Amino acid sequence: EFFFPALPPLLFPTYFHCHTFYIAYTKKYWMDLVWMLTFYIRFFYTYGSLLETKTLNSLISLHRMLESSWFVWVSQMNHIPMDIDYDKNLDWMSTQLQATCNVEQSLFNDWFTGHLNFQIEH
Repeated sequence: EFFFPALPPLLFPTYFHCHTFYIAYTKKYWMDLVWMLTFYIRFFYTYGSLLETKTLNSLISLHRMLESSWFVWVSQMNHIPMDIDYDKNLDWMSTQLQATCNVEQSLFNDWFTGHLNFQIEH
């Protein structure tokens, strides 16, 4: 009941975003951490003269919230409705075909999903 209003807007902005930095730091992936930080340095350097820091942080958060909601809708619409209650001891290909579905083709679905609405072919 509360999954779609609460989780998607928080998935990328908080969990994935912070967890990526956490993993890079704890596993000592210093070059990856430097490359991730250079994005924010370049972003604030480029737009900092136009907008204040609070506005820039709000724009990043808004972008991450929209991106997160899009990702959840696109990925879940192809995987949730399938009948995979228990293992039927099928081969790998048959199991994959039962666990995914294609979504009806339309101009909007093709655009919105980037053609991932053809999940079986994907």
